[in-house]
Amino acid sequence: MTIYAFDFDGTLTRRDTFLVFARFAKGTSRTFFAIMLMLPLLVMMKLRLYPNWRAKQQLFSLLFRGMPIDQFDETCRRFAVENQNLLRPKGLQTIERAIGEGSKVVVITASIENWVKPFFHDLSGDIRIEGTRIDVRNGKLTGKFLTKNCYGREKLKRIKKLYPARSSYRLIAFGDSKGDSHLLRYADEKHYKPFRH
Repeated sequence: MTIYAFDFDGTLTRRDTFLVFARFAKGTSRTFFAIMLMLPLLVMMKLRLYPNWRAKQQLFSLLFRGMPIDQFDETCRRFAVENQNLLRPKGLQTIERAIGEGSKVVVITASIENWVKPFFHDLSGDIRIEGTRIDVRNGKLTGKFLTKNCYGREKLKRIKKLYPARSSYRLIAFGDSKGDSHLLRYADEKHYKPFRH
């Protein structure tokens, strides 16, 4: 069995989608204001003095806490429909080829699953999305993450949980940043910053 594991932001897309989605959902002014409020923590994060996942969760909470999940999911759907140009064509072609060969395909990403899944709506029966999951209570977003931010070692943990019998499959991994390094090292075949030409 062959498993293809793709990072999403920067690998299958032309850029990180978090802020693009935030601007789409909340507008440029509100997104900018939230970033300004978070600026000290974001600087600390860049200096590795504050956890990446915590800064991301706090920014997400500032923007989306209290939003009804139905509204959030519909916004995610519209975002994917209106931003297909974010996807790298060669990345999609590789996914489609892998599915055609009968291989398993997983997109494993630090992005929130809710806005990643709609990008692959037509392939939903053939592709698995493993991303950061959000907490919902009484039909509304709490602003907290239900899982660990799917980044770095967490990506490797997810793959091992999904496919524990390592000797039974060949893993082909695609990534573009240090957040993918553990997954790339674990793979039988690795592709760093693919689909760019």
